[in-house]
Amino acid sequence: MLAILGPLLVAGCGSRYGATRSASEQGDDILGLWRGLFWVAAIIGALVMGLILWAVFRYRHRGPVEELPAQTHSNIPLEIFYTAVPLLIVVVLFSVNVVTQNRVTKLSDHPDVRVEVTAFQWQWRFRYVQEDITIVGDLEHPPTLVLPVNRTVRLKLRTTDVIHSFYVPAFLEKRDLIPGVDNQIDVRPNRVGRFVGHCAEFCGLAHDRMGFDVETLTPAAFDRWARATRGRAA
Repeated sequence: MLAILGPLLVAGCGSRYGATRSASEQGDDILGLWRGLFWVAAIIGALVMGLILWAVFRYRHRGPVEELPAQTHSNIPLEIFYTAVPLLIVVVLFSVNVVTQNRVTKLSDHPDVRVEVTAFQWQWRFRYVQEDITIVGDLEHPPTLVLPVNRTVRLKLRTTDVIHSFYVPAFLEKRDLIPGVDNQIDVRPNRVGRFVGHCAEFCGLAHDRMGFDVETLTPAAFDRWARATRGRAA
């Protein structure tokens, strides 16, 4: 019993239940979904465990067997109940997931910043369309993706060779970059800081070194950085 409840209690000590702290509005949506699913799973697990323990102790054998207990062949209301309730739970969880997914994947009609993210073996190139800035990394000097907080950033994801994956744990989501497929996501950072990014799809010998940083700035600081860096390739 302790082995089952121990991890549950430890995971529940923080408000994120083992998840990474979010740094974007999309990440907040995903974290909220995770919290809800966590508690639904905990309640259902506790209920099932309670029913199992109740059945074990309530109907345990207490003496010599003299005759078979009463045999019940069917209980239609009970069978309808334990069929309908799990089905209802699945429908509710599916609906909540779809609503959250639609919010996370929704694209703005007028993003504030547009960045073309290009992956290649084994590094990244970030090109800011309006600001005329290009940042390219190499294995010794990973690039930094600079983003403003409280602004919608459109990331256009593409690869020049094999499948890669754009993954920033603090955003609580990742997207694959597939040859011949232009994938787009919107990110709206909401916390100033510096975060780690990775390629989350094995892409060859130097996959483990295909990382980058994400630095989020206030809008004013981002504008100053863009003016200072405009027209230069870093």
